[in-house]
Amino acid sequence: MRWALVKVCLAVTAMVVIAFAVPLGIVIRELASDRAFSDAERQAATIGPTLSITTDRAELTRAVLSTEPGGRGHLAVHVPVEGGPLDIGTRRAARQDVETVREDGRASVAEVEGGFALLQPTALGTGEIAVVEVYVPEDEVSNGVATAWLMLAGVGLALVVGSVAVADRLGVRMVRPAQRLAGAAQELGEGKLATRVPEEGPTELRSAAVAFNSMADQVVQLLANERELAADLSHRLRTPLTVLRLNAASLGEGPAAEQTRAAVQQLEHEVDAIIRAAREQRPHAQGSPAEAGCDASEVIRERMSFWSALAEDEGRETRVAGADRAARIPVARPELAAALDALLGNVFRHTPVGTAFAVDVHHSGDAVIVLVSDAGPGIADPRAALARGGSGSGGEGGSVGSTGLGLDIVRRVAESTGGDLRIGRSVLGGTEIRIWIGLHGSGPEGGRRGHGRRVGRRIGWRRRREPRAPAGPLH
Repeated sequence: MRWALVKVCLAVTAMVVIAFAVPLGIVIRELASDRAFSDAERQAATIGPTLSITTDRAELTRAVLSTEPGGRGHLAVHVPVEGGPLDIGTRRAARQDVETVREDGRASVAEVEGGFALLQPTALGTGEIAVVEVYVPEDEVSNGVATAWLMLAGVGLALVVGSVAVADRLGVRMVRPAQRLAGAAQELGEGKLATRVPEEGPTELRSAAVAFNSMADQVVQLLANERELAADLSHRLRTPLTVLRLNAASLGEGPAAEQTRAAVQQLEHEVDAIIRAAREQRPHAQGSPAEAGCDASEVIRERMSFWSALAEDEGRETRVAGADRAARIPVARPELAAALDALLGNVFRHTPVGTAFAVDVHHSGDAVIVLVSDAGPGIADPRAALARGGSGSGGEGGSVGSTGLGLDIVRRVAESTGGDLRIGRSVLGGTEIRIWIGLHGSGPEGGRRGHGRRVGRRIGWRRRREPRAPAGPLH
């Protein structure tokens, strides 16, 4: 493309230069010739007054030699006298040409050896016609023509070279963005998802670069969503797995019971591996807000109805408070259900049998706060737990079988609305997870000042001070 543009520009510029330079060169040559013969006519006119006064040979000779062309031997006078024409000076024109001018009475130019001869008729006092001959050398006729032609050629060559250089720069400006775009497309095809194209060059290529970058971002987002979906679906398997594990624990002793428990443990291990693999490949990007909302109170009542049956089997006391009134939130129903299942599943997995837990819902003007509390031993290091959830990998301080994805699912649900997730100490003595869900994209009051035990005490204080619906008895 670059060389094609250079060739086109070279051809067009060359044609333009030729179209203007050739006629201009011809005009310059004609102007030089006209200038030389005009000077010759002026020189011939200087001898006219002498011819009108006398035809004496000596007088005419002195008059001819006194002129500049006569001194150089370039001026001659042909006077008709008795006995034949009188030639004064060096004659170069043919006798026939001289006689023709005398008879016609019109000036003419005759070609002679080494140049041209201007033959100018002049009237004598006797009524006869004399002919003044002025010799014009060839170099005077073409004086300055070669220099002018060289200048024209130089200007034309400069125009051609300049146009080629400009075309080459334009070609580079067009080709390089196209090459970068092609290279980026190849790298993206090789799996380098971070590849982007600088939005430079002509308008069309800038538009193509913008479209490519948008496509690459969309590909990255789609892959991230796919990995998140795989991880979320795998994590949602923990809910039925928890039920299976608890039911398997109540089977008693025997080969069948041991095989069932081993199968459940193996299945749980495979789910953990899937979650961990999906989390390791997931780019750290904040998800977009959910497009559809739901009634948080309805979802909480539904999930607590499911988990309360299992809690009754284990002798756990449960309580739901504040879920008797509607609480619309900008979170999709499956997302909120997955977040609640993740938190309640963690209660069953990481607290002793018989540990009580509660779910409270608080309403405010710009947010809905969901508190999940338990009476277990609590989380020793809330900051590490949140960090483990954000990185997607378990730490040394984490619980056995914990991938941290449960907290990360809850965190993403909260942050998609402008809220956040915090961990603290509950009034029941164990862990309290607070989910702040913004209704209008507004964040928690006071900003995010960190997580951990210190934040937990502030959350507990807010929970005791904020008015809420009367809590039902633990059952």
